[in-house]
Amino acid sequence: MARASSTPGLPLALQALLAVAAGVAQAASLAWPWGGEPLWWLQIASMAVLAWLVRPRATVSVPWQRGVVIGGLFATAWLVGTFWWLFISMHSYGGLAAPLAVAAVLGLAAFLASYYAAMVGIFCRLTLTNRALTAIIFGAFWLLAELARGIWWTGFPWGAGGYAHVDGPLAALARYVGVYGIGAVAAVLAMYGVQLRGADLGRWRTWVLVLVVVSAGLSPQLLCACSSTVRSKVPPMTLELLQGNIPQDEKFQSGSGVPLALKWYAEALRDAKADLVVAPETAIPLLPQQLIPGYLEGIQQRYAQGPQAALLGIPLGNEALGYTNSVLGLSPATQATPYRYDKHHLVPFGEFIPPFFKWFTAMMNIPLGDFNRGLVGQPSFAWAGQRIAPNICYEDLFGEELGARFIDPAQAPTVFVNFSNIGWFGDTVAIDQHLHISRMRTLEFERPMVRATNTGATAIIDHRGVVTQQLARYTRGVLKGEVQGRGLDAQSGWHITPYAWWVSRWGLVPLWIFGGVALFFALVARRLQTLRGN
Repeated sequence: MARASSTPGLPLALQALLAVAAGVAQAASLAWPWGGEPLWWLQIASMAVLAWLVRPRATVSVPWQRGVVIGGLFATAWLVGTFWWLFISMHSYGGLAAPLAVAAVLGLAAFLASYYAAMVGIFCRLTLTNRALTAIIFGAFWLLAELARGIWWTGFPWGAGGYAHVDGPLAALARYVGVYGIGAVAAVLAMYGVQLRGADLGRWRTWVLVLVVVSAGLSPQLLCACSSTVRSKVPPMTLELLQGNIPQDEKFQSGSGVPLALKWYAEALRDAKADLVVAPETAIPLLPQQLIPGYLEGIQQRYAQGPQAALLGIPLGNEALGYTNSVLGLSPATQATPYRYDKHHLVPFGEFIPPFFKWFTAMMNIPLGDFNRGLVGQPSFAWAGQRIAPNICYEDLFGEELGARFIDPAQAPTVFVNFSNIGWFGDTVAIDQHLHISRMRTLEFERPMVRATNTGATAIIDHRGVVTQQLARYTRGVLKGEVQGRGLDAQSGWHITPYAWWVSRWGLVPLWIFGGVALFFALVARRLQTLRGN
């Protein structure tokens, strides 16, 4: 196959501009800036632009160096457009100079984009003449880049392409392959689509492929509809989700935000009537030993008897043993020893400082922690016949870690609860993005997720990924509703999704293996193609 310096007919500058524009569109597909909804079709369309720029042709293909540049520009624009709101936390709340905050966001995006740049470059080096195989390899390479971003250097998978499909036809695949698998399928469809020609539309093989893709999308939906009857025999649990809306620039101030939070949450916890009351991440912004005497003990006594329980976010620990970002569970059954969940997946620069970066955090005026990590797969909070599994902040990004709780189906969670405070990022699209992340977890595990946050989105999501109730963001209030746990009882057998089964045993290793096998076959096929050409 001959090599050309560029895509025929397009100036290099225009190729770069198209790659950047497509990356911005990819970011917008995750949560539309003027409504917050995910747009699955825009995600595939933006991927199709990238695929079109790097696709192989009959006589020419893009040099691998050009692929690196195009892939890097696309990914950098996509990631900057996805988490640009980090600028707010660093500049508006952290006091970091605006140029440095911009440079930090761009630097992070460019670093993470390097995974995609490398994979696109390798793809261009190994592309084949067979269209279906080329599309599969492109999807597998994209999968490898997504996995690398989600795992290496503690992982930062925020904005993975699969999240745009939480409302689309590919959402039905979540219970089988998870968000990364959905992203890979979207990449395969994008690459295969841009390789089609007008003459292909009249060939029966093309329409057979279309039928297979449509069937693959519809069949899981039918199966999900069947599984929707798999519910706990326990009645729905009533909820009160507390949203304090404490201003982020005052939240940890002893003269303003702290007394406001202590007063409002204490009153809301005292007056609650629901089966379960949930207060968000660091709703109590002080360590127990820093509270006025009797404050925490009064809340514990309130839930020491009767038909109610509470889960509340609070930091725990001391200087000798270290600190944790935690959730306390209070109920009559835990009167002697309160339930405790400690956050496992900590936020870099927010909850721990990576080596060699103290100089960077020293320039910001943010109350940073150096927390200890909790274990993966901590026990659930048992209440009202449900097994309630907490996760804190962006821990719901890591489905493979939440999935560790499903290794024993008889002890698997029936309800997820997310405790968050993303007030650091203002009233931005970050709120919508995080909501869609939680929705994807409900599709993967077919378990509802309830979310209690400081500023939004406080919401109840059913096991189908549907937001059934939501509190207006940036308001102080209580969301009252109910949630139906999912899973069969011991008499009928326990229900978990295929994704929950394999991810609880092997994590993301099966996806890594698939990507690695695809890379091996690409190398072999490329070698055979070269030999035949000679």
